[in-house]
Amino acid sequence: MKITKADGTTEAFRPNKLRNSLKKAGANRDEVEHIVKQVEDELFDGMTTQVIYARAFELLRSSESPTAAKYSLRRALFGLGPTGFPFEDFLARLFEIEGYKTRTRLTLKGKCAIHELDVAAYRPDHTFIAEAKFHARPGIKSDLQVVMYSYARKLDLENKAVCKDDTCGIIDFLVVTNTKFTSTAEKYATCVGLQLLGWDYPRTNNLQDRIEAAGLYPITVIQSLSSAQKAALLKRSVIVCRDLLERPQILRHLHLSQRKTEAVLSEARQLCGGS
Repeated sequence: MKITKADGTTEAFRPNKLRNSLKKAGANRDEVEHIVKQVEDELFDGMTTQVIYARAFELLRSSESPTAAKYSLRRALFGLGPTGFPFEDFLARLFEIEGYKTRTRLTLKGKCAIHELDVAAYRPDHTFIAEAKFHARPGIKSDLQVVMYSYARKLDLENKAVCKDDTCGIIDFLVVTNTKFTSTAEKYATCVGLQLLGWDYPRTNNLQDRIEAAGLYPITVIQSLSSAQKAALLKRSVIVCRDLLERPQILRHLHLSQRKTEAVLSEARQLCGGS
């Protein structure tokens, strides 16, 4: 049975791929097998991955909300728009958990041009610039042109520093996308020594792996909030669900009922920890 991917290409349905994504979200074995069987029973030739995801999510959500939210992580990243600034802020928070100090949307003069940089991350042993390529829907990939442009910026910024300390000289340039890179972009980056970070690239320690290792989930994964409510929180720089635990009073701006407020905070605790 062939299924249609987000970029329009087709491939054979692989139940183990669905199993692994469900397991990674925390579903138990019985839940996984029940959902995979249900999806297989409803499968038809040409069925899109979006429909498969929606059906699996619907079945998962009926059993345990935090697991469903983690399963929806990739889709939740699409909600960090439309400007892409929240995605940059989310990346900065991720790098901070990994031990870096960060600056976002800074301007730095290179040898030949002035550059507006998305994220700079630095610590005593390492400093890098991250170019964030945000896409609002699946199927859109960052291509060769994006990577070549980023490599040109890397060359122009050689020997520059992102802060006044001696340890802030730029060592690496990282291109980050919430979707995927084209194969030509990946080959070019490997050839010139440019680092790429995508949803599932590289094979290990990719964006998904690093988010889950950090336990850092964007507020857009919270199922108890509507899209409009999530957008309102993002405008107030509430980026990750930990922010809700540290600043629960921010929910007053949404004019939620006490019951709804408690539901939101309860879900945030289960996802992100906290008492």
